[in-house]
Amino acid sequence: MTARRWKHRPKGSNWGDFGPDDQLGRLNLVTREKLRQGLAEAVEGIAFCLSLPLDYPGGSDLNPRRKPPILRPTLRDGQVNFNATLGPDSGSSDVLCDDLAILHLQYSTQWDALAHVGGQFDVDGDGELEHVFYNGFRAGTEIVGPSSVDDAGIGPAMRPESTSHAGALGIENMAAHGIQGRAVMIDLHAHLGDAHTHVGYDILMLILEQDKVVVEEGDMVCLHTGFAQVVLDMGRTPDPERLHNSCAVLDGRDGRLLNWITDSGLAALIADNYAVEAHPARPCERDCCSTLPLHEHCLFKNGIPLGELWHLTPLAAWLGENGRNRFLLTAPPLRLPGAVGSPVTPVATV
Repeated sequence: MTARRWKHRPKGSNWGDFGPDDQLGRLNLVTREKLRQGLAEAVEGIAFCLSLPLDYPGGSDLNPRRKPPILRPTLRDGQVNFNATLGPDSGSSDVLCDDLAILHLQYSTQWDALAHVGGQFDVDGDGELEHVFYNGFRAGTEIVGPSSVDDAGIGPAMRPESTSHAGALGIENMAAHGIQGRAVMIDLHAHLGDAHTHVGYDILMLILEQDKVVVEEGDMVCLHTGFAQVVLDMGRTPDPERLHNSCAVLDGRDGRLLNWITDSGLAALIADNYAVEAHPARPCERDCCSTLPLHEHCLFKNGIPLGELWHLTPLAAWLGENGRNRFLLTAPPLRLPGAVGSPVTPVATV
């Protein structure tokens, strides 16, 4: 047991199972053998980009706290460093462009790091709720951020250095792992269309049975709902009604679904929708519970990273036409130390 950070772990969690200091969670199951299994699926030599353009969905109706990326030129000697020359006396013929990006890291196609969602839990057994994350890493100790709004968001008086940092469970751990192995497609859209459907255990099991999909330990599971295609088709001017009322979402309140996620041994859970699960979730039967129960179960309790807003439709169509559901997935996030999420440009190879 990991007495150093916790005496009690949440019910249904795997804290400590991969070691007291583990920061990868179920990605530990993406082993060399799982990579070899993934490589064995890449028989046609066809690659699919699974990322939306990173300025999609457009606007901030999907999440008002996340904004589209902004590109700006850098400066060179106090001048604009874009379509720039080195000056009349340089003897150089070069024309240079150099830019920077202001990115909300979880605006578009993304990975959630394990530090993205934690919980309030009595890890010390003293009756006091602590703010903790996967494997007992703590807010204010490993996962630190400012208390002043002056040090959050974007403003004219921004400090030149970072003000938040995940000293454990940051996205760089996933990047260093590589995120390459066998993935499995579950095509919810083929059965449910664009209807806004809450998918629980019963519906999911029926689809798995009908499509003969088998999820094995260490597989990365992709859920095709069609939502990213709906977003793409709206061309950066999304209709809020369609954004919030289209396509399938997992029912995070379904305990049997959460148990299946645990028992299946899947290493990562990925969808082409906004949050993988329904948000907001169905009303909770208890007085105090998570508003994102699947995030709580996956990120906080079991160290299962979540992928959101991936563009899965062309890949799902090809797999369906060819009677397949498995492929090689390569999807490392940015190796940005301390970040709790990251844009990603995943590539599937079949």
